[in-house]
Order: sequence, then structure tokens, then C-alpha cells
Amino acid sequence: MTLRRVNARDLIFEVSDMATPGPPVWAGIGGMTEAEVDPSANEETEDTTDFDSEGNYSQEVMQRGASLKLTGRILMDDVTGVRDPGQVLVNLHATKVGPDSQVDVRFRYPWETSWSLWTATVTRGAEGGGTNNKTGLEYTFTRCGAPESAAVV
Repeated sequence: MTLRRVNARDLIFEVSDMATPGPPVWAGIGGMTEAEVDPSANEETEDTTDFDSEGNYSQEVMQRGASLKLTGRILMDDVTGVRDPGQVLVNLHATKVGPDSQVDVRFRYPWETSWSLWTATVTRGAEGGGTNNKTGLEYTFTRCGAPESAAVV
């Protein structure tokens, strides 16, 4: 076994159509240029230091959380104007409120045998760019509940 550096660009991201009944249809989210998984987002701790701690700090984690931030470029068919299917789904989910605002998202590296699977809310960030830029976009998925895993089939 040889330990190698991992290319961030190899990450695969997919979003569910959340259609019911039946199994979900997953769409890859294309055009991404950066990805950041923050396993400590929304973490809450409680200071448990007391007189018995003899001046040493102590804490307990009361809540775990995580987020996934994707940055990329808009992909659009130059004839039909149709956007990348994954971007279309994310944009649709980002308009929902209440219980409908939760979406399933999964991600993994190509060699992994299971997906990291989250139920999350998605926030759509700014889109745009300058004179010599392609139009950029941002999505932030905030995990709701415990993470799960699913076998790659």
C-alpha cells in the first residue's frame, strides 16, 4: 500500500430528486471547482469547568453538525439554455421551505465503496463574476440529523 495525496477534484457529488414513491433518482452536480466539508459546523459545546477542575478547562460536546460548501461554474447548453441536471435540482431544492426544504445529498471519492449520505438543507449563494470570468455559483448544504452511508451500486 502506498499513501498518496488525494485530489479534491476527484470528489463526486450527487443530489436526489426527492421524488416519492419509489427509489430516488440521483443527479451529479457538475461544474464544481471547489469543495469543503466542515465536520464541525453547527457544533455546540458546554463549558463543564467547575471548582473541582483545579483551574483546568473542561467541556462536553452537546451537538454535532456538518456542512458541505460547493463552489463552481454554471453549466448550460448553449443551444437550449438547459442547465446541468444537478444544478437544476439544487436550485429547485433551495427554493423550498419547511419539511420540504430538506434534501438528500451524497458524496464520495471514486475508489470508495460507500457514499457519505446526508439529509440537509441547501442555501444557494451568489452567482456572478467579473469581465473575464465565467459565471460562478455557490451552494452550502447544512446536514440535518446524523450522517449515514450507503453502498455504491
